[in-house]
Amino acid sequence: MKNLVIVESPSKAKTIQKYLGGDFVVTSCMGHIRDLPGNDKAIDVANNFTPVYEVNDDKKKIVAELKKQAKQADVVWLASDEDREGEAIAWHLVEALDLPEDKTRRIVFHEITKPAILKAIQQPRGIDTALVDAQQARRVLDRLVGYGLSPVLWRKVQRNLSAGRVQSVAVRLVVEREREIQAFTSTSQFRVQAEFLVDGKSVVAELPHRFDTEEEAQAFLERCKGATFTVNGLETKPAKKRPSAPFTTSTLQQEASRKLGYSLSRTMKLAQDLYEAGHITYMRTDSVNLSELAIGAMAQVISAEYGARYSNPKNYTTKVSSAQEAHEAIRPTDTTVRNAGTTEAHVRLYELIWKRTVASQMADAELERTIATIGVSTISETLTATGEVLIFDGFLKVYMESTDEDTDSEDSKMLPPLSVGQVLPLDHITAQEKFQRPPSRYTEASLVKKLEELGIGRPSTYAPTISTIQARNYVVKEDRDGWKRDVRSLTLRNDQITRLVEQENTGAERSKLFPTDIGGIVTDFLLQHFDEIMDYNFTASVEKQFDEIAAGQRKWNDMIAEFYGPFKEDLDRTAETAERQSGERLLGVDPKSGKNVYVRLARYGPVAQIGDADDENKKMKGLTGALSIETITLEQALELFKFPYVVGDFEGKPMVIKVGRFGPYIDHEGFFASIPKGEDPLTITAPRAEELIIEKRKSVAERTIKTFDEDPDAQILKGRWGPFVKFGKRNLRIPKGTDAASLTYADVLKLADEQPDPAAAKKAARKAAKATAEPAAKKAAPKKKAAKKAAKKAVKKAVKKK
Repeated sequence: MKNLVIVESPSKAKTIQKYLGGDFVVTSCMGHIRDLPGNDKAIDVANNFTPVYEVNDDKKKIVAELKKQAKQADVVWLASDEDREGEAIAWHLVEALDLPEDKTRRIVFHEITKPAILKAIQQPRGIDTALVDAQQARRVLDRLVGYGLSPVLWRKVQRNLSAGRVQSVAVRLVVEREREIQAFTSTSQFRVQAEFLVDGKSVVAELPHRFDTEEEAQAFLERCKGATFTVNGLETKPAKKRPSAPFTTSTLQQEASRKLGYSLSRTMKLAQDLYEAGHITYMRTDSVNLSELAIGAMAQVISAEYGARYSNPKNYTTKVSSAQEAHEAIRPTDTTVRNAGTTEAHVRLYELIWKRTVASQMADAELERTIATIGVSTISETLTATGEVLIFDGFLKVYMESTDEDTDSEDSKMLPPLSVGQVLPLDHITAQEKFQRPPSRYTEASLVKKLEELGIGRPSTYAPTISTIQARNYVVKEDRDGWKRDVRSLTLRNDQITRLVEQENTGAERSKLFPTDIGGIVTDFLLQHFDEIMDYNFTASVEKQFDEIAAGQRKWNDMIAEFYGPFKEDLDRTAETAERQSGERLLGVDPKSGKNVYVRLARYGPVAQIGDADDENKKMKGLTGALSIETITLEQALELFKFPYVVGDFEGKPMVIKVGRFGPYIDHEGFFASIPKGEDPLTITAPRAEELIIEKRKSVAERTIKTFDEDPDAQILKGRWGPFVKFGKRNLRIPKGTDAASLTYADVLKLADEQPDPAAAKKAARKAAKATAEPAAKKAAPKKKAAKKAAKKAVKKAVKKK
């Protein structure tokens, strides 16, 4: 073998193999092959913070095969991604495969096209140790912080908690925003708008200021009775809208969330697929720069498709001062290709990237804005009408950027021809109550935007950070229903004023991030005892130090040493002196028993409690749904203690109304039917409970493909992504091409034996983590092999029992 090329993924290898001749063999290392072991011995603090790496268990066969291939090759080409993670993968390959320097080449490219690959082959280099050091510094620092803070949280807050340098700051943002919203007091004002009819067309004008009270609004309308409305002035001025810059990682994540409804992780997975298939440039970048070649190609496409007037070639300047890693924005590798991707989701994301990139090279949209000032004969105040005419659509022909912000303003409309001195016939004037809005809760996309603004994290860390804080249950992404409120309005029509009170829905949220109780308590604890770690400026300054290391301006060991000394002192002090934190609040007194009612964090989550801690007869109920330690009222807490109760019998069995972790439900001898949102569980009647049980049975029947007489807990069900086996509490994958309905019980047992049990593995991992994380633990943490062995043993035991 003459040349061996190693990349991270099989799909990337497949694409590159097409561009290189028979003298090259392209293979994959499947991502990182080495990592820090899962124990507190991974970093030798005493030896200048030297990391101790191990080949991952699932990569040992791959490493053995790569070693064999590397020995047979004349030259080994390391073609991992061009960012710090990619450079680190290349360095780990050199170390693990023991590659000699004289036969090793490092190549980088930001797009997987034939010209880019061939150019990279012609311009090889060595490993950039500065980039490797920057990645290593991040990995070591995050391990020291995570493994340092987690045991303290176990002892002082709750078991199985974790913390991280970036994730804890991200949680803090969500917690503080929620507290801003809860502390916000909404006030209302009356907005006055007049509507005139001119030649059959509507002209809407607004009073520049608002009234604080209904009485003031009423008085204004009284003064407008019998008034004449005249155009006092007209001002027309040109305006322009400019296209947005091409996508960076964060702006792609934000726009894909707004326009397509994709989560951050889904966007990155789809983008990686498109990159590895050669359709787009590298997807982890904070640069908005485009190559001259790409700009020229787009100018040709725009001129040919839309006309020369629409083309406006230009380059953009990156606003992020620390922009690094990739040299270009995310763009199509071939602008002439309008559709790309293997699924509809890929096609939609590619189309978004194509439109944004092409629009960035198009001319500004040209507008004409007209402002009409309208006088009222009976008062000195004036009304203002604004209209907008699109003169030239420019980039709007292709693309319009979305926004996260909700506004009260209406889109500007075209005004009919008006002249100064013209009298406008009034249709009506309305003074409508408008409420101030609290700050918006974060979406995944807007949280990424905030992190980027603060300089926290990098393109490669945004999606993992947002995923981690949700996986740790510090933050949840969910929909929440709003509530009704009265809205008052006064309308003057034909010199008569009418008053109307209507209801509007407010407070409804869709796919927003909410902090959990444990997220709030951990944030408060860390802010109290580790304020530097939680400081936004500190986290951003660390990112700058990583950049300095990557530029070769600083030694990574020195940077870690400066941080670790004070951090270790805080750890020791907190472990010794900090009090245990539960977020406990006294809500009031139970009128029935006369006992105090508390809300606090218990071992398995937040609870309401009747009775003091030393009361042997105290009662506890877990909080449900959107109830929170910080916001729950005494009345809401006492409601929890009304459950469970029997609403009636059905088929000779009791129907019991209960409240669980995910809300109220009906328990019918082990068959559970959820009570829909909006229905009060205390008002559910026996006939309604029967309806819900029958509906749930029908839903289950439609979903069931097959059951087994040998085991009622084994079922083949229809799932979102296709059929699967429900085996006790486990979900088992059915291999592609298998007829689900033809599976036997023996086949199910075989699948259960072959596929790992996440619960058993998690239990084994917790046992291993306990030995590492608890300072008082006497036993050392088991090795990964022991954890895997325990998990496998648990799986076999469960299958044997079946």
